[in-house]
Parts: sequence; C-alpha cells; structure tokens
Amino acid sequence: MSEKILKIGKQVLKEEGKALINLSESLGVDFIKAINILLKTEGRVVLTGMGKSGLICKKIAATLSSTGTPSFFLHPADAVHGDLGMLKGDDTVIAVSNSGETAELLNIIPIIKSFGIPTIAITNNSESSLAKLCDISLVLNVKKEACPLGLAPMTTTTATLALGDAIAAALMVEKSFKSEDFAKFHPGGKLGIRLSRIKDIMRKGEDVPIVSPETTIKDAIYEISSKKLGATLVVENGKLTGILTDGDLRRFFEKGGNINSRVKEAMTPSPKTIAEDAFAEKAIEMMERYKITVLPVVDNQGNLKGIIHLHDILGRRI
Repeated sequence: MSEKILKIGKQVLKEEGKALINLSESLGVDFIKAINILLKTEGRVVLTGMGKSGLICKKIAATLSSTGTPSFFLHPADAVHGDLGMLKGDDTVIAVSNSGETAELLNIIPIIKSFGIPTIAITNNSESSLAKLCDISLVLNVKKEACPLGLAPMTTTTATLALGDAIAAALMVEKSFKSEDFAKFHPGGKLGIRLSRIKDIMRKGEDVPIVSPETTIKDAIYEISSKKLGATLVVENGKLTGILTDGDLRRFFEKGGNINSRVKEAMTPSPKTIAEDAFAEKAIEMMERYKITVLPVVDNQGNLKGIIHLHDILGRRI
C-alpha cells in the first residue's frame, strides 16, 4: 500500500515537472510581446478567471503586486454585475482559462476590449475562443493532467502558476526591481525584518554606550550596565577605536586586571562594524559568523553612527 502511494506521488510530480520543461521550451515571441504590453501598462494588471483558474489568478496578482507591478483579481461573474467599473483605461487584463471557452470570460472580454484595455490570454488551447479574442495568447501546451482520472486540473494549474512567476520575474528584471524595492512592500514578518535598513533600527545618540580609551574600567562597567547591551563602544575624537564587552572584562579580570585600569588595556581594538545602509540580514549573518551580539555602526571614515544589538532586530518580529 505504501509503495503504491509513493508511486502515485512521484508520478504526479514527474508529470508536472515534464509539463514545466515543455512550457519553458515553448515560450517564444508571444511571451516577449506580453511582457512589453505589461511594461507599458501605466495602470494595474488585472487577473481574471473562474474556479481553480481564479485561485491561481489571485496568487499571480499577489506576486505581481509584491514585486513592483500593481495588480488585483477580478471575478468574472462579479464583473458583469458592476465590478467592471473597477477597470481603468490604462490597465491590462490577463484572462486565465484552461479550455479557453469559459463563458464568464467570453462575456466580459469584448466589453473590456471596448474600453481600449489590452488583453492577454493564458490558456491550454491555442484555437480557443479566448485565445482568438485576446490581443496576445500564452499557451500552456500541457498534454495531459496529472490527475489519476485525467479530470481535475493539476498540471494545468501548476503550469499557469509557473507562467505567472515567469511573467513576474521578467518584469522585475526589466524594471530593475531591487532588494530595497522588495523591502518596501514587505515591512512585516521575517522578510521585513531581514530587509530592514540598519539605520532604521539601530540605537543612536544617548542610547549608545560610549567611553574613551582613558575611561576607567569602573566607569565603563557603569556605562555597560546602564545601557544594558553587554558592551560599550570605545570612541576617540568621534571615531571608533574599540569595543569593551562583558567577555573582555571577564578575561581582563582573570588576568589580574583591576577596576582602576584604563579601558584601552581591556578593550578589543578594531571591532567588526557595519554600515548604516546595510540590511539587517547582513547584521544577522555577521553576528552568527563571529558569534557576537552587537555591532558598531560607522561611516566610511570610521565615524561612529550608532550601535545595533541582536535583540533590536529580533524584537521587530511581528
């Protein structure tokens, strides 16, 4: 029984994998034309489809929106009951239908075209009514569904989803969409944390523990304790010269040091630093690599700008 189950699972994945390879090899000039239409779109990219295709449309619209192309889903059945009013003349519509004969889509495409809105079809039938109605047709070229009965849309929905990703990726490249652009649309969750700029979450001014090389260990301990970061930065003439951590103090006292000694005798010179324009992701990587919890933030000349603690980053989790 278990072998049969495993066989079915592998068969479905292999079938869908082959379909994606076939789709990749079949992409041509129509894909380029579709991307060019979308690049020229000054409004929104509107996805529309019924049933399972509609669900895939929602995901494609979400992907486009989060990667620099404003997009939303329009239900075909609701469109003919007033929601066509959501469309604007500078939008582009992508209509998705496996058969290309979905009645609800065929009813609204002529109306949409009468608004002067460009239309792109995604279908598995190049000779379908939808393919002929739309300005551009992207054909999936799926030979058979992975469904054991050959009925439920499995391979076609996977291919449609992948084609949507291909469209989004092509638009990202052509628009020079960068990590910082992505961060603007993902302020929450783990992605938002890792793509936050250091300058937006670092501690500045009075919140930064600072001593000079000539400060006594006793006074440095007070600074470390009061700022609650487990370390203090050592600064001279505005420039970072070192860092004094709890670990540095422990090692210093183990070697016979005393609280009236100077910070320069116990500090770690030339500590690891990070720029204020760097992403929090880089700070996390550095902290993990060097097994540290704080990073001084400096500019190109070594001038101190602030300090970032691991908890400052993790504390932003939503």
